[in-house]
Amino acid sequence: MVSEKIAKLINEQIAHEQYAAQYYLSMSAWFSGKDLDGIANYFRVQSKEELMHADKMFDYLNDVGGEIIIGEIAKPPHEFAGAIDIFEKALEHEKKVTRSIFNIVKNANDEGDFATTSFLQWFINEQVEEEASASQLVTKIKMVSDNPSALYLFDQELAQRVFAPDTTA
Repeated sequence: MVSEKIAKLINEQIAHEQYAAQYYLSMSAWFSGKDLDGIANYFRVQSKEELMHADKMFDYLNDVGGEIIIGEIAKPPHEFAGAIDIFEKALEHEKKVTRSIFNIVKNANDEGDFATTSFLQWFINEQVEEEASASQLVTKIKMVSDNPSALYLFDQELAQRVFAPDTTA
C-alpha cells in the first residue's frame, strides 16, 4: 500500500506529465506553423513520451492501491520568441520535471517506501537522458538558427525521430 502523501505526489506528477505533453504539442504546433516539420515531429514525439510517462505512473499508482485523482492541466503557452526560446524552455521544463521526480523519491525514501523508490529509478534514468538531449539540442539550435542550410539539415535530423513506447518500466 502506498501512503496518501506519496499517492498525492504521484497524482501531481501525472498531471505534470500530462501538462508536459500539451506543452510539447504546443511547441510542435509552433514549428509546424513555420514549415519546420522535422522539428515539429521531434516535439510531437516528445509529447507522446510524456503521455506514456503519465500512463506508467497511473498504472503504478493503481497497482499499489493508491487513489488516482486526475488533476487539472493548465493551458500551455502557444506564443514563443523563436526557435531558440522553445528549445531553452524545453530544457528548463525537463529540469523542473527532474526536480519533481526527485522530490517524490526523497519523500518515498523518508517513508521507507522502497517499491516507489524502485519504480521511480526508471524515471530518474529517463530524466538524465532527457536533460542531456535537451541541452544538446539547445546548443545545436543556437549554432544553426541563423543559417538556413544548417537549419534545414537540423530539421531533417529531427524528422527521423519516431515514438517507441518503452515497456521496461
